Amino acid sequence: MGGLAVRVDGLSFTYAGSPFPALREVSLKIERGEFIIITGPSGCGKSTLCRCLNGLIPHFYPGKMEGNVEVFGMNTRFYTPKHLARFVGLVFQNPENQLFSLSVEGDVAFGPENLGFPREETVKRVEEALSLMGLKEVRDRAPYELSGGQQQRAAIASILAMRPEMVVLDEPTSFLDPRSSLDIIEAISFLNRRLGITVVLVEHRLDIASRFADKIYILDEGRIVDEGPPHQVYGRRETLLLGVGVPRISLLFQLLRERGIPVKEIPLTVKEGAEKLEAFLVDRN
Repeated sequence: MGGLAVRVDGLSFTYAGSPFPALREVSLKIERGEFIIITGPSGCGKSTLCRCLNGLIPHFYPGKMEGNVEVFGMNTRFYTPKHLARFVGLVFQNPENQLFSLSVEGDVAFGPENLGFPREETVKRVEEALSLMGLKEVRDRAPYELSGGQQQRAAIASILAMRPEMVVLDEPTSFLDPRSSLDIIEAISFLNRRLGITVVLVEHRLDIASRFADKIYILDEGRIVDEGPPHQVYGRRETLLLGVGVPRISLLFQLLRERGIPVKEIPLTVKEGAEKLEAFLVDRN
Protein backbone atom coordinates (compact mmCIF):
# COMPACT_ATOMS: atom_id res chain seq x y z
CA MET A 1 0.00 0.00 0.00
CA GLY A 2 2.81 2.41 0.93
CA GLY A 3 2.77 5.90 2.38
CA LEU A 4 2.20 7.23 5.86
CA ALA A 5 -1.01 6.71 7.77
CA VAL A 6 0.07 8.79 10.78
CA ARG A 7 2.74 11.39 11.42
CA VAL A 8 3.03 12.84 14.92
CA ASP A 9 5.60 15.60 15.48
CA GLY A 10 6.44 17.04 18.90
CA LEU A 11 2.99 16.36 20.33
CA SER A 12 2.32 17.57 23.86
CA PHE A 13 -1.10 17.89 25.47
CA THR A 14 -2.28 19.10 28.87
CA TYR A 15 -5.93 18.68 29.84
CA ALA A 16 -7.68 21.82 31.04
CA GLY A 17 -7.31 22.07 34.80
CA SER A 18 -4.42 19.59 34.98
CA PRO A 19 -1.02 20.81 36.24
CA PHE A 20 0.88 18.15 34.28
CA PRO A 21 0.90 17.25 30.58
CA ALA A 22 -0.60 13.89 29.60
CA LEU A 23 1.69 13.71 26.55
CA ARG A 24 5.20 15.16 26.26
CA GLU A 25 6.92 15.74 22.91
CA VAL A 26 5.65 12.55 21.28
CA SER A 27 6.84 11.88 17.74
CA LEU A 28 6.09 8.77 15.70
CA LYS A 29 5.29 7.52 12.21
CA ILE A 30 2.91 4.73 11.23
CA GLU A 31 2.94 3.28 7.73
CA ARG A 32 -0.27 2.34 5.93
CA GLY A 33 -1.20 -1.27 6.62
CA GLU A 34 0.93 -1.64 9.75
CA PHE A 35 -0.22 -3.31 12.96
CA ILE A 36 1.03 -1.15 15.83
CA ILE A 37 0.82 -1.78 19.57
CA ILE A 38 0.99 1.08 22.08
CA THR A 39 1.56 0.06 25.68
CA GLY A 40 2.93 1.32 28.96
CA PRO A 41 2.11 1.71 32.65
CA SER A 42 -1.32 2.93 33.77
CA GLY A 43 -1.73 6.68 33.29
CA CYS A 44 1.15 7.01 30.82
CA GLY A 45 -0.95 8.75 28.14
CA LYS A 46 -2.08 5.87 25.91
CA SER A 47 -5.77 6.84 25.79
CA THR A 48 -4.86 10.49 25.28
CA LEU A 49 -2.77 9.55 22.25
CA CYS A 50 -5.75 7.60 20.84
CA ARG A 51 -7.96 10.67 21.17
CA CYS A 52 -5.40 12.70 19.25
CA LEU A 53 -5.51 10.30 16.30
CA ASN A 54 -9.20 10.83 15.51
CA GLY A 55 -9.50 14.52 16.35
CA LEU A 56 -11.27 14.24 19.73
CA ILE A 57 -8.22 16.17 20.85
CA PRO A 58 -8.21 19.13 20.30
CA HIS A 59 -11.86 19.44 19.13
CA PHE A 60 -13.69 17.76 22.02
CA TYR A 61 -11.38 17.64 25.03
CA PRO A 62 -10.28 21.14 26.12
CA GLY A 63 -6.65 21.73 26.91
CA LYS A 64 -3.34 22.97 25.54
CA MET A 65 -1.97 21.15 22.51
CA GLU A 66 1.47 21.65 21.01
CA GLY A 67 2.95 19.98 17.95
CA ASN A 68 1.09 18.40 15.07
CA VAL A 69 -0.83 15.23 14.25
CA GLU A 70 -1.44 14.27 10.62
CA VAL A 71 -3.72 11.35 9.72
CA PHE A 72 -3.56 10.39 6.04
CA GLY A 73 -2.16 13.84 5.33
CA MET A 74 -4.86 15.72 7.28
CA ASN A 75 -3.79 17.92 10.18
CA THR A 76 -6.22 17.14 13.01
CA ARG A 77 -6.21 20.79 14.10
CA PHE A 78 -8.16 21.65 10.96
CA TYR A 79 -10.35 18.56 10.47
CA THR A 80 -13.19 17.67 12.83
CA PRO A 81 -13.81 14.16 14.23
CA LYS A 82 -16.85 13.88 11.94
CA HIS A 83 -14.68 14.37 8.87
CA LEU A 84 -11.91 12.12 10.19
CA ALA A 85 -14.45 9.34 10.96
CA ARG A 86 -14.36 8.43 7.26
CA PHE A 87 -10.67 7.60 7.62
CA VAL A 88 -10.06 6.55 11.22
CA GLY A 89 -12.35 4.73 13.65
CA LEU A 90 -11.92 4.58 17.43
CA VAL A 91 -13.06 1.55 19.42
CA PHE A 92 -13.48 2.35 23.11
CA GLN A 93 -12.25 0.28 26.03
CA ASN A 94 -15.76 -0.55 27.20
CA PRO A 95 -18.13 -1.53 24.35
CA GLU A 96 -21.12 -0.46 26.45
CA ASN A 97 -19.96 3.14 25.89
CA GLN A 98 -20.25 2.62 22.13
CA LEU A 99 -23.42 0.52 21.76
CA PHE A 100 -26.77 2.20 22.36
CA SER A 101 -29.30 0.91 19.81
CA LEU A 102 -31.98 -1.72 20.43
CA SER A 103 -30.23 -4.16 18.11
CA VAL A 104 -26.74 -4.99 16.91
CA GLU A 105 -27.81 -4.20 13.36
CA GLY A 106 -29.00 -0.77 14.45
CA ASP A 107 -25.65 0.04 16.05
CA VAL A 108 -23.71 -1.10 12.99
CA ALA A 109 -25.96 0.96 10.70
CA PHE A 110 -25.68 4.14 12.78
CA GLY A 111 -22.32 5.26 11.38
CA PRO A 112 -23.13 5.03 7.65
CA GLU A 113 -26.56 6.59 8.26
CA ASN A 114 -25.00 9.46 10.21
CA LEU A 115 -22.53 10.05 7.39
CA GLY A 116 -25.44 10.35 4.95
CA PHE A 117 -24.94 7.28 2.76
CA PRO A 118 -27.94 6.09 0.69
CA ARG A 119 -29.98 3.24 2.13
CA GLU A 120 -28.65 0.69 -0.38
CA GLU A 121 -25.05 1.55 0.47
CA THR A 122 -25.78 1.44 4.20
CA VAL A 123 -27.37 -2.01 3.91
CA LYS A 124 -24.37 -3.25 1.94
CA ARG A 125 -21.91 -1.95 4.52
CA VAL A 126 -23.89 -3.38 7.45
CA GLU A 127 -24.02 -6.83 5.85
CA GLU A 128 -20.30 -6.74 5.16
CA ALA A 129 -19.37 -5.63 8.70
CA LEU A 130 -21.67 -8.19 10.36
CA SER A 131 -20.19 -10.94 8.21
CA LEU A 132 -16.58 -9.95 8.86
CA MET A 133 -17.14 -9.98 12.63
CA GLY A 134 -19.28 -13.13 12.68
CA LEU A 135 -22.40 -11.40 14.00
CA LYS A 136 -25.09 -12.23 11.46
CA GLU A 137 -26.82 -14.68 13.79
CA VAL A 138 -27.19 -12.07 16.55
CA ARG A 139 -27.99 -9.06 14.37
CA ASP A 140 -31.50 -8.67 15.85
CA ARG A 141 -30.47 -9.08 19.48
CA ALA A 142 -29.98 -6.18 21.86
CA PRO A 143 -26.32 -5.49 22.67
CA TYR A 144 -26.90 -6.04 26.41
CA GLU A 145 -27.95 -9.61 25.64
CA LEU A 146 -24.55 -10.45 24.14
CA SER A 147 -21.42 -11.78 25.78
CA GLY A 148 -18.52 -9.40 26.38
CA GLY A 149 -16.67 -10.73 23.34
CA GLN A 150 -19.72 -10.36 21.11
CA GLN A 151 -20.26 -6.81 22.37
CA GLN A 152 -16.68 -5.91 21.46
CA ARG A 153 -17.13 -7.47 18.03
CA ALA A 154 -20.31 -5.40 17.58
CA ALA A 155 -18.40 -2.24 18.54
CA ILE A 156 -15.71 -3.05 15.98
CA ALA A 157 -18.36 -3.83 13.33
CA SER A 158 -19.98 -0.44 13.93
CA ILE A 159 -16.64 1.14 13.03
CA LEU A 160 -15.97 -1.15 10.06
CA ALA A 161 -19.30 -0.18 8.49
CA MET A 162 -17.81 3.26 7.87
CA ARG A 163 -14.89 1.56 6.08
CA PRO A 164 -12.09 3.53 7.71
CA GLU A 165 -8.53 3.17 6.52
CA MET A 166 -7.32 2.91 10.12
CA VAL A 167 -8.82 1.49 13.32
CA VAL A 168 -7.62 2.64 16.75
CA LEU A 169 -8.57 0.32 19.62
CA ASP A 170 -8.18 1.46 23.22
CA GLU A 171 -7.59 -1.71 25.28
CA PRO A 172 -10.45 -3.70 23.72
CA THR A 173 -9.73 -6.80 25.84
CA SER A 174 -9.83 -5.12 29.26
CA PHE A 175 -13.18 -6.66 30.23
CA LEU A 176 -12.69 -10.03 28.52
CA ASP A 177 -11.40 -13.45 29.58
CA PRO A 178 -8.23 -14.79 27.90
CA ARG A 179 -10.12 -16.90 25.31
CA SER A 180 -12.38 -14.01 24.26
CA SER A 181 -9.36 -11.67 24.24
CA LEU A 182 -7.50 -13.94 21.82
CA ASP A 183 -10.58 -14.16 19.60
CA ILE A 184 -10.80 -10.36 19.42
CA ILE A 185 -7.08 -9.89 18.71
CA GLU A 186 -7.18 -12.57 16.00
CA ALA A 187 -10.21 -10.86 14.43
CA ILE A 188 -8.34 -7.55 14.43
CA SER A 189 -5.30 -9.21 12.86
CA PHE A 190 -7.55 -10.72 10.18
CA LEU A 191 -8.86 -7.25 9.29
CA ASN A 192 -5.30 -5.99 9.09
CA ARG A 193 -4.12 -8.81 6.81
CA ARG A 194 -7.29 -9.33 4.76
CA LEU A 195 -8.38 -5.73 4.23
CA GLY A 196 -5.08 -3.92 4.71
CA ILE A 197 -6.56 -1.75 7.47
CA THR A 198 -3.96 0.07 9.54
CA VAL A 199 -4.32 -1.02 13.18
CA VAL A 200 -3.27 0.93 16.26
CA LEU A 201 -3.92 -1.23 19.30
CA VAL A 202 -3.52 0.01 22.87
CA GLU A 203 -3.05 -3.17 24.86
CA HIS A 204 -1.62 -4.49 28.10
CA ARG A 205 -2.04 -8.20 27.32
CA LEU A 206 1.15 -8.35 25.31
CA ASP A 207 1.38 -12.15 25.53
CA ILE A 208 -1.72 -12.33 23.32
CA ALA A 209 -1.18 -9.41 20.95
CA SER A 210 2.58 -9.21 20.34
CA ARG A 211 2.78 -11.97 17.75
CA PHE A 212 0.58 -9.96 15.37
CA ALA A 213 2.38 -6.61 15.67
CA ASP A 214 4.84 -5.05 13.26
CA LYS A 215 6.00 -2.52 15.82
CA ILE A 216 5.47 -1.58 19.45
CA TYR A 217 5.68 1.81 21.16
CA ILE A 218 6.13 2.03 24.92
CA LEU A 219 4.94 5.16 26.72
CA ASP A 220 5.96 6.27 30.19
CA GLU A 221 4.89 9.54 31.82
CA GLY A 222 3.63 10.81 28.48
CA ARG A 223 6.82 10.13 26.52
CA ILE A 224 7.80 7.41 24.06
CA VAL A 225 10.64 5.62 25.83
CA ASP A 226 11.12 2.67 23.47
CA GLU A 227 10.00 1.52 20.05
CA GLY A 228 10.69 -1.18 17.51
CA PRO A 229 9.67 -4.72 16.56
CA PRO A 230 8.50 -6.72 19.64
CA HIS A 231 11.39 -9.20 19.24
CA GLN A 232 13.84 -6.34 19.78
CA VAL A 233 11.98 -4.33 22.41
CA TYR A 234 11.42 -7.34 24.68
CA GLY A 235 15.11 -8.11 24.58
CA ARG A 236 16.04 -4.90 26.38
CA ARG A 237 16.46 -4.88 30.14
CA GLU A 238 15.08 -1.33 30.34
CA THR A 239 11.67 -2.57 29.16
CA LEU A 240 11.27 -4.72 32.28
CA LEU A 241 12.07 -1.80 34.58
CA LEU A 242 9.05 0.08 33.20
CA GLY A 243 6.63 -2.52 34.53
CA VAL A 244 5.38 -3.44 31.06
CA GLY A 245 3.70 -6.85 30.87
CA VAL A 246 6.31 -8.54 28.68
CA PRO A 247 5.24 -12.08 27.67
CA ARG A 248 6.65 -14.61 30.11
CA ILE A 249 8.33 -16.61 27.37
CA SER A 250 10.12 -13.43 26.24
CA LEU A 251 11.17 -12.74 29.82
CA LEU A 252 12.55 -16.28 30.16
CA PHE A 253 14.72 -15.92 27.07
CA GLN A 254 15.92 -12.51 28.17
CA LEU A 255 17.09 -14.09 31.45
CA LEU A 256 18.78 -16.90 29.51
CA ARG A 257 20.59 -14.31 27.40
CA GLU A 258 21.80 -12.51 30.54
CA ARG A 259 23.22 -15.81 31.78
CA GLY A 260 25.30 -16.31 28.68
CA ILE A 261 22.98 -18.43 26.55
CA PRO A 262 23.34 -17.30 22.91
CA VAL A 263 19.80 -16.05 22.20
CA LYS A 264 19.72 -14.25 18.87
CA GLU A 265 16.04 -13.25 18.84
CA ILE A 266 13.58 -13.07 21.73
CA PRO A 267 10.50 -15.27 21.09
CA LEU A 268 6.97 -13.96 21.49
CA THR A 269 5.05 -17.23 21.92
CA VAL A 270 5.56 -20.50 23.77
CA LYS A 271 5.63 -22.38 20.47
CA GLU A 272 8.33 -20.08 19.12
CA GLY A 273 10.30 -20.46 22.36
CA ALA A 274 10.07 -24.25 22.27
CA GLU A 275 11.39 -24.28 18.71
CA LYS A 276 14.35 -22.09 19.69
CA LEU A 277 15.17 -24.27 22.70
CA GLU A 278 15.02 -27.41 20.57
CA ALA A 279 17.32 -25.84 17.97
CA PHE A 280 19.75 -24.77 20.71
CA LEU A 281 19.88 -28.29 22.21
CA VAL A 282 20.42 -29.85 18.79
CA ASP A 283 23.33 -27.47 18.10
CA ARG A 284 24.93 -28.33 21.46
CA ASN A 285 24.79 -32.02 20.71
